[in-house]
Amino acid sequence: MQKDNTSNVESHCKLSSETPTLIDRFPTKPSQEHHEQFMRQVIDVLLKEAVFQGTSNDSLVIEWMEPESLMALLGEELPKNPESDENLIKLIKNVVRYSVKTGHPHFINQLFSSLDPYGLVAQWVTDSLNPSVYTYEVAPVFTLLEHKLLREMRRYVGFPDGSGDGVFCPGGSMANTYGIQCARHHAMPDLKEKGTFASRRLVVLTSKDAHYSIKKACFLLGIGSSNLYLVDVDSDGRMNLAHLREEIQRALREGARPFMVSATAGTTVLGSTDPLDGIADLCQEFGLWMHVDAAWGGGALMSTKHRDILKGIERADSVTWNPHKLLGVPQQCSTFLTRHANLLLEANSASASYLFQKDKFYDPKWDVGDKYLQCGRRADVLKFWLMWQAKGSLGLEKHVDTLFENTAYFTSHIRDRDGFKLVLEEPPFVNVCFWYIPPSLRNSQRDEDYHEKLHRIAPKIKERMIKKGSMMITYQPLRNLPNFFRLVLQSSGVNAKDMEFFAEEIERLGCDL
Repeated sequence: MQKDNTSNVESHCKLSSETPTLIDRFPTKPSQEHHEQFMRQVIDVLLKEAVFQGTSNDSLVIEWMEPESLMALLGEELPKNPESDENLIKLIKNVVRYSVKTGHPHFINQLFSSLDPYGLVAQWVTDSLNPSVYTYEVAPVFTLLEHKLLREMRRYVGFPDGSGDGVFCPGGSMANTYGIQCARHHAMPDLKEKGTFASRRLVVLTSKDAHYSIKKACFLLGIGSSNLYLVDVDSDGRMNLAHLREEIQRALREGARPFMVSATAGTTVLGSTDPLDGIADLCQEFGLWMHVDAAWGGGALMSTKHRDILKGIERADSVTWNPHKLLGVPQQCSTFLTRHANLLLEANSASASYLFQKDKFYDPKWDVGDKYLQCGRRADVLKFWLMWQAKGSLGLEKHVDTLFENTAYFTSHIRDRDGFKLVLEEPPFVNVCFWYIPPSLRNSQRDEDYHEKLHRIAPKIKERMIKKGSMMITYQPLRNLPNFFRLVLQSSGVNAKDMEFFAEEIERLGCDL
């Protein structure tokens, strides 16, 4: 055994002697002597290849590789010995090259896109400082910025003078989970200690077009997916108030405890907003918590021209709002807002004495971490704060107004174009949903297998565009409708030429199908 140890030491010393710059890498402290040149080279790569080339119309949205080939390129095994700076830069270049360029004007695939320069710089700042926002002593700047931003967002929602409380969340799904959890605690505070065994069967109500995170939150919180009552929607995807009333009454007849309605402002596919005032009336009548999932639609509150889309949101008990969606803040920046000032702390406090001491030399009210479900947490606030500083409220409003102007332009552009058919004649938000019907199907609408054939068109076009790398747009079915495209106009950097390209490229890729 001693012999083996000696051999290992000798081997280690030999390696140290031959490659001192590599073996000395294990310390986690940056060294100007050893790291500055490498870091500047990486920043040059990022600026040139990810930021500027990656957002240029002359570049591909994606350079497609099959998973097995890409895995081989990236390396299937992690190294035992350190790599050289030169090899690290090659690896970084490959990461950039084969990643999707979500800041490209032709990336219209999700409810996020673009690459805001101020948000990006803010992200670099927070990563350089590596904070975790749970106590004022370790994150003084970011604690105060969160307080300021969350209050201002509550003002835009319509809570009186921005009163209430809020938290930054790792995505809208977690924000919606906070909504259900706070609603449950508000109705039945004893459950925090006694658990759901101390309650009647609990029921949450939401629409059939609501985000799937509501369902996930129900089984995560022990409510159960079968106790999520799904309410019918109209042809535009808006919650049916008559059916909502019926489902509330059904739950009561069954002896269950309905305690919350989750409305949606900006559904994922159609972009529809539920009748918020009507839902608020029913919640008031039956004593239910009203949550609004405005993860997607919340950004419209920044626009005096379009904020009426969310009329009634000011009556909600809680709101999910993701600035990383409509407002273009880099991933991720999500918030949960509530009008109830102390509820988050009451619902979530575990009073960890090693972190949230009450005898600190400053006011412990600034130690916000105890009201969060997380402990360690990124400072996502700086991205939104710096963008707001750089653009002002007027700049954010102009961004939102531009998105709606682009939506009107693209809708008009395809409305009378051969082969294009809108799912909704007037899109309710900045989601434009449509079918592309190739020439082979244009006179076959009455055929028995027409919908089946049309259902196969969008996936095939998507495959071709991804392998070509020219653009990225998503598709999906909805209820009894065959697959259709959903074009999301979330980047104010998209212009008329880009939107015309979208239609032309879909035609090029699908005209022979």
